Amino acid sequence: MIERKNWIDANYSLLSVRSQCEILNLNRSGIYYTARPKVFSKEQLTLLRLVDEIYTKHPFFGTRKMSDYILLHHNYFYKRHEIRWAYEHLRLQSVAPGPHTSKPHPEHKVYPYLLHGLEIVRPCQVFSTDITYIRLRHGFVYLVAIIDWYSRFVLDWQLSINMEADFCIETLERVLASSRCDIFNTDQGSQFTSEGFTDVLKKHCIQISMDGKGRWADNIFIERLWRSVKYECVYLHDWEGVASARQALRAYFQFYNYERPHQSLAGLTPDMVHRQFTI
Repeated sequence: MIERKNWIDANYSLLSVRSQCEILNLNRSGIYYTARPKVFSKEQLTLLRLVDEIYTKHPFFGTRKMSDYILLHHNYFYKRHEIRWAYEHLRLQSVAPGPHTSKPHPEHKVYPYLLHGLEIVRPCQVFSTDITYIRLRHGFVYLVAIIDWYSRFVLDWQLSINMEADFCIETLERVLASSRCDIFNTDQGSQFTSEGFTDVLKKHCIQISMDGKGRWADNIFIERLWRSVKYECVYLHDWEGVASARQALRAYFQFYNYERPHQSLAGLTPDMVHRQFTI
């Protein structure tokens, strides 16, 4: 068996990439593809930064009100389609959206919201995740984090230069390698409705819950986390690249979990509350 495997390995190494892809029925473009961060103009970056900061403070703004607010308070005139473009790139929607807000992938299954009326009484009962935009000096990256609803403890996080599902799945697998929950809640974004993501949860026999369409408050605790991350870390820095952003965020999440008192936790840190039940 070993000799046969060595023979196969040796012969496959003699084949061209084209031949190997034909045998495996793969597209060659996927072999050579390397993800690169999107490049935006100075004007586009200005718009993205403005919308990000204003939305973090006023998440109830739709695109029309956002356009009016920017003109009134920042003296920039943006057409509504430009504001829509910014909302799409930042994965934003008003907390009081109209019809036809962000949609899941049409081929992905959407699961019902399971947290209505559910009393959260302990850590590792409900985990939740979301993605947010993190600005850099010349662009931006995406941040995914997974938190425990009861303790607000940030279980893991990761940065990515694109919105593909891989970095969300990797973060989920790391969390579930050492911890479990009864219910896992997400929004209806294509990263979380993808089979790659939901299959990991099914493998661990975890119930899947998804926010109602346009229901920002269904995932309220991680939305509050993003507000803290933005005001207490992101807006205080002007990061040159991904490495410096990752270093600063690592320090912030360490502070958030182990040092920062949380008002809703009676002044305790997330780690203190999390350890009370999990030790």
